[in-house]
Amino acid sequence: MAEVSLRAVEDADLPLFFAWMSDPDATRVAAFTPKDPTDRAAFDAHWARIQSGSGGVVMRTAVADGVVVGHVGAYGETGDRQVTYWIDRAHWGRGLATAALRAFLDETPTRPLHARAAADNLGSRRVLEKCGFVVTGTDRGFAQARGEVIDEVLVTLRAEGLPA
Repeated sequence: MAEVSLRAVEDADLPLFFAWMSDPDATRVAAFTPKDPTDRAAFDAHWARIQSGSGGVVMRTAVADGVVVGHVGAYGETGDRQVTYWIDRAHWGRGLATAALRAFLDETPTRPLHARAAADNLGSRRVLEKCGFVVTGTDRGFAQARGEVIDEVLVTLRAEGLPA
């Protein structure tokens, strides 16, 4: 497996992120995306907010063997911090999402952390499980990428020593 490292998001990363977010096959799997992932103005505004540091959002670029392959981060208030990640579909199935999330968790001591995944997104659910997240509930939500309400799995990573 490739060596994965994290670094600050750079402006040069954004065209890659936009291309990945615009991939209809990837967005269908992810399910929970912006209403129109091909809206470049909305994408740019979203990333401008992230890069400004407002709202406590922390995002990192994932690099494998010198190639930008995705991003990982967290957002939300203390006690309800949510992790998020996106790996370029061309790199799926290589363990990069797991490696990137593990690296992020190593540099982010905040616990608990939460995440959501489409119930049928088995790859993302497996990444979260490998990183120590446990299922804490289910929900239903409107998935923009699919245009319908779908089942979600809610997971939590608790501080060591706390019961799941």
